Amino acid sequence: MSDNIYLPQLARVAYIKEEVVGERSIKTFRVEAVDGKLFDHECGQCAMLSIFGRGESMISIASSPLIKEYKQFSIMRVGKVSSAFHELEVGDVIGIRGPYGNNFPVDDWRGKNLVFIGGGCGLAPIWPVITTAVAQRNDFKNITVFYGGRSPRDIMYRTELEKLRGSADVHLSVDKAEEGWDAFCGFVPANVMDKAPNPGNAIAITCGPPIMIKFVIQNLREIGFKDEQIYTTIENKMKCGLGKCGRCNVGKDYVCVKGPVYSWAELKDLPAEY
Repeated sequence: MSDNIYLPQLARVAYIKEEVVGERSIKTFRVEAVDGKLFDHECGQCAMLSIFGRGESMISIASSPLIKEYKQFSIMRVGKVSSAFHELEVGDVIGIRGPYGNNFPVDDWRGKNLVFIGGGCGLAPIWPVITTAVAQRNDFKNITVFYGGRSPRDIMYRTELEKLRGSADVHLSVDKAEEGWDAFCGFVPANVMDKAPNPGNAIAITCGPPIMIKFVIQNLREIGFKDEQIYTTIENKMKCGLGKCGRCNVGKDYVCVKGPVYSWAELKDLPAEY
């Protein structure tokens, strides 16, 4: 890659999957380098993706660092740039630069029980940790995945989640009961409280809508998880990735430099600006 930190590398869209349809649709993209290879990354890091002439956006990398052939991104259509991504076709060329931010300390978690809790598009930032842990299954104890959407049609990575069964305990939920849905009905924090994962020798990793994270953390603490056992991300604050624009500051921290990954022990002492 170029030594110019502002200059993106060219990448070609190799795969597109429509995860969720509707007003807040989600599509998953896999991109490959046009020339050479893409940068290496760690679980939890982000990349700046650009569509030339349309804009750029910071997006969580949703593929495991163990995968070298491509980078995966799952993007919800919420604005100008994300809508432009939803117009892409296989073969189109985009810009990519990164990686940005810190990472989940996966190596420190070996030998522990892992509890993943995601909601909506918040599954994407923690998906690299899930798939890395499953790929290195003997290095970890129990793996539990909680994930929920508004309805069965809003469950992203549905096929991939089903394939996890056998390697992980998977608990899916929807906000409201629908005919044919036989799993948990209710919000994700309630499902966590209902199953009450054991905090012993465990780490909990959560990402989703801010209100979900708030009550997930509240419930985890009630179950017995300590602040330093709970991790989340606030990558939604990141803009330039370089600590230059100032958009991502939360108190004294530039999230793109210090974050986006925080333990609750670190995050709870920062101003509630996220």
